[in-house]
Amino acid sequence: MIELPELVAGGLAAGTLTALALGGSLLRSRRQKAALRAEVTELRARLEGTEGAFVTEVEHLAARRMPAAAAQLAHPHLRVPGPAGQHTPGTPTGIALEYVLTALREELTAQRTRIDAAAQAGLRGATREIQAALYRLQDALRGLQQRYDDPELAQTLFALDHENEQSLRRAQVAAVVCGAWVGLAREESHVVDAVTGGQARLSGYHRVRVNNHLEPGTALVSHAVEPVAIIVAELLDNALRHSAPDTDVVVDLEHVHHGVCVTVDDAGLGMTHDERARAQRLVAGSDPILLTDLGDPPRMGLAAIGQLTRQFDLNVDVSSPSPYGGVRAVLRVDSHLLGRIDPGKRPPSASAPRSTRERAVRREPVREAAGRATPVRAGAVPEVPVPEVPVPEVPVPEVPVPETPAPGIMPAGFPAVAGPAPDRAGPTDEHERTPAPGREDPGDLAGLPRRRRRTPAAAPDAPQPQPAARRPEEAAAALAALQYGTAAARAPKRASAPEPQRTDDEGGAAG
Repeated sequence: MIELPELVAGGLAAGTLTALALGGSLLRSRRQKAALRAEVTELRARLEGTEGAFVTEVEHLAARRMPAAAAQLAHPHLRVPGPAGQHTPGTPTGIALEYVLTALREELTAQRTRIDAAAQAGLRGATREIQAALYRLQDALRGLQQRYDDPELAQTLFALDHENEQSLRRAQVAAVVCGAWVGLAREESHVVDAVTGGQARLSGYHRVRVNNHLEPGTALVSHAVEPVAIIVAELLDNALRHSAPDTDVVVDLEHVHHGVCVTVDDAGLGMTHDERARAQRLVAGSDPILLTDLGDPPRMGLAAIGQLTRQFDLNVDVSSPSPYGGVRAVLRVDSHLLGRIDPGKRPPSASAPRSTRERAVRREPVREAAGRATPVRAGAVPEVPVPEVPVPEVPVPEVPVPETPAPGIMPAGFPAVAGPAPDRAGPTDEHERTPAPGREDPGDLAGLPRRRRRTPAAAPDAPQPQPAARRPEEAAAALAALQYGTAAARAPKRASAPEPQRTDDEGGAAG
């Protein structure tokens, strides 16, 4: 039988062990709570830091990155800033923010295209009405030019017609930029006529110097005539705007392997590298054209060239500087847009510069004939072959021949001829003829070249040929040349003209 003291001792031992076990458990639980409390505090701090970084990224996105992305659509050289945090790229937050920018760009592009298409449609309709009114005014002015022949009135009508032509060119360019047709369908024409036609649409046309090195008869197919004239007019307009008024703009027409090149050189301001790159993008026509990209007010010259080069398979390059210090613009017309016109049946307009090849062909027969000429004796007048030129026969009235002048005295304008003077004192047979002054007797010049008449003598009863009727275009060109000469004589000297002011940075010859 267990005694009471032993039971008490056992109970105390068991209580002590229980107390120790409970105390250890309590201590562990307190330590775990402290650890959990510290972990919760750390997680809360990290969450607050992440939230703050996310808020900062969103604010940075709204304040800087989205405006820069919107501006980049109009100005591709601008750079969009990256995320504010260095570790954000590649994270889910960074990927989500980049997706926001991509969606923004797509939506802005779609809205800009829609709005610009609506603006182009409205402008296209307005320019169509303006063009129709200007064409009617042009017909009325030309009718007045044919009806009245008063010089002062004709001068005024031609000035009004030229101003109307410039207004028509501006309306036509605006319509082309908006996707409209060029507005005119012309017949097959000489390349040089298309170039001078574009030159005639400008106010400073008298400063343009055209050098025609094309083969006579080189022509454009009908659907390429008006586009080439528009492109040449815009390139010349840019060259004239951005060069001094006392300098010339040089245009060269040359044959190349793939067709024909029209080169425009000016001595103007030139362009920077960025301006030249932008001008080249515009004239290439590879990117869609938006009116909002053309400035305020919009500069449409190079944009119209880009539309035409894309529609009619033409090529324009403005990437190289001119040897005169300005800009060189080259228009290349490929062979499939070229044709051939007989220059004898349909010659170029009277105001068009003649081809240098045509003059070379005309001089060649003269050189060959001079090489085959028979040597003449000393003192005799050599005979120079003259190319055959059809001259209308004009009857010469009978004029009494004056008495032969004394030896050594010849009428003015006649060359002295070597040989003895005719004997006036000797007897004369009525069947013999004394050579007239300045002529030799054919019987005394055997073996020497004889003078030949340029045209055969007209028969008394032969019908006189009528001169060919002039075409309306030739008559208009001749009258325009007369009016230009009158205006040039009345105009002040170029040295007193003001210096040019750069109002357009489009290129061309500066754009």
